[in-house]
Amino acid sequence: MSSPALETFLAHRQTFGLFESAPLLQAMLDFEAALANAQAAEGVVPAAAATAIAAACKVELHDTQAIVAASGAAGSLAIPLVKSLTQAVARADAHAAGYVHWGSTSQDVIDTGMVLTERRALALIDRDLGRLIAGLLQLARGHGDAPVLARTLLQPAQVVSFGIKLVAWIAPLVRARERLRLAGQAALQLQLGGAVGTLAVMGDKGPAVARRMAQALKLKLAPGNWHTQRDEAAALACELGILSGALGKIARDISLMSQGEIGEIAEPSGGGRGGSSAMPHKRNPVASMVALAASMRTPHRVAAILGAMAQEHERGLGNWQAELAETAGLYVSVHGGLSALAEVASGLQVDAGRMLSNIDALQGLVFAEAVSMHFAHKLGKSNAHALLERLSQAVVRDGTHLRELVLGAIKTDPALAGQFDATQVAALFDARHAAQRAITVARPQLDALDAAARAQDQAPPWSAWLHD
Repeated sequence: MSSPALETFLAHRQTFGLFESAPLLQAMLDFEAALANAQAAEGVVPAAAATAIAAACKVELHDTQAIVAASGAAGSLAIPLVKSLTQAVARADAHAAGYVHWGSTSQDVIDTGMVLTERRALALIDRDLGRLIAGLLQLARGHGDAPVLARTLLQPAQVVSFGIKLVAWIAPLVRARERLRLAGQAALQLQLGGAVGTLAVMGDKGPAVARRMAQALKLKLAPGNWHTQRDEAAALACELGILSGALGKIARDISLMSQGEIGEIAEPSGGGRGGSSAMPHKRNPVASMVALAASMRTPHRVAAILGAMAQEHERGLGNWQAELAETAGLYVSVHGGLSALAEVASGLQVDAGRMLSNIDALQGLVFAEAVSMHFAHKLGKSNAHALLERLSQAVVRDGTHLRELVLGAIKTDPALAGQFDATQVAALFDARHAAQRAITVARPQLDALDAAARAQDQAPPWSAWLHD
């Protein structure tokens, strides 16, 4: 992560705090306590030693700043932590100190500590994904049928419903939530392999110790160590990156639609949100800004994690360490953008009147295709297209309205006279009429997304770790 002041500005305090020194070291100490207790249950270490070790696995008993400071020279955060733990145990029971970290290795404690921390971060992400989806679905229930301009290549295209835009926002979020659950459940595994992955020091008791540890820590039991098998971790990172991209798309649309000249949407204001230090009138879309910032930063973090997969032999040199460093920033960035949007989603202010005004301001040009296809049944597609192209050019040149030119052509052009009903043609220029097809397409999709989201809400996989 970068400068704390600049990082927290784009982060959520809970996720940022998870990866700070004390919580991360406590997660590693949780591994050490589980290791000692599991080994004692299997007769690998004395029960009294395990009791003494577990009692010392409280982060407040250790100098976290000193541990972090020593980690650079040691080459691992685990080495100074284990040293501090050994010293703390020795003060209570010198004999028990000899069993600290028995048969394990630095990567075991660091990877498992990270997994325990990531589980808490994923719980926050899953929760706020649910909040964001629910907020957008609420928006759809209130404004989904409102006619709005569809824009392609940043230019006005046709009239659709606001619900169609919301489908494009919500559907990727529902899919991302499901994929994150699958990827998280695959990647959140106990890491226990010992020096080279064989648990040689524990002999034939190694698998039983691992099973007990996984049960105690409520983690998936891996078939063996995954010291240099980083595919599951990388897959999870990719899913986080994809989620960030989906959030960026939503934020980009909101920011464009909330520009003063457009004015179709606005983020909630008040309480210091979205103000300017120089311009009192400003209403900046700050939630969108945070999500966009995240979507710009996360691809590089994901790329670094993918690049770190080529780890040498049984333990990587530099690449594993790079993966760890990028992982923390990835979670902080993704959840920062997600939580910002989740906070404002249900309060987004939709101006349906402004949406109609923006349609009207285009002088009927966005209805040209609908009129052309209506005429094509009798004139042929090429002739109808040429006619509407010519009339559209006249609209741009003369500042008239396409509806008036089309209705005038029906009356005066011998090729059109008597072939078309003026009332039917005029209806093609009604925005609400034009939005009907989009409404018909959007409603069943929104209903299906609502049902999927409700089902997801019933089974949040990591909710137990939201508050502990």
